[in-house]
Amino acid sequence: MVYRAVFPRDVFNELNRLQREFWQSLDTNPNIRGSGRGGFPPINVGSSERAVDIYVFAPGLDPATIDVQIEKGVLTISGERNIVVPNNEQATTHIAERFTGRFRRVVSLPDDIDPSAVSAKYRDGLLHIGVARREAAQPRRIAVQ
Repeated sequence: MVYRAVFPRDVFNELNRLQREFWQSLDTNPNIRGSGRGGFPPINVGSSERAVDIYVFAPGLDPATIDVQIEKGVLTISGERNIVVPNNEQATTHIAERFTGRFRRVVSLPDDIDPSAVSAKYRDGLLHIGVARREAAQPRRIAVQ
């Protein structure tokens, strides 16, 4: 559990935290949890014999602002998350950890996908993109005579 005070009182602890975050951002060694440098929105990619499934975790986005494109075996997910401004104009933000602004994620797909069989559904902050594999690439059982 990471504890961070809303109003940091110890400047040296804050500098230590910034230094740790800086060195972690430069760390390119993958570990069991994957690369430490993800992006927004976080994604999971999985595959089966019939399809490649991409799950994009993007709560709070309007589905109309998400652009999904596929070209030459590359899937691109882009969009923008707007800044949420408090109603009280005199309010001061002390910590802002929510990503705002434009984003773009790119996923290389295998050669056996069918670019004409792509579906994208957004529900409850989760975008599911399904890309079917070509019929010729799917395994089939051959009868022996």
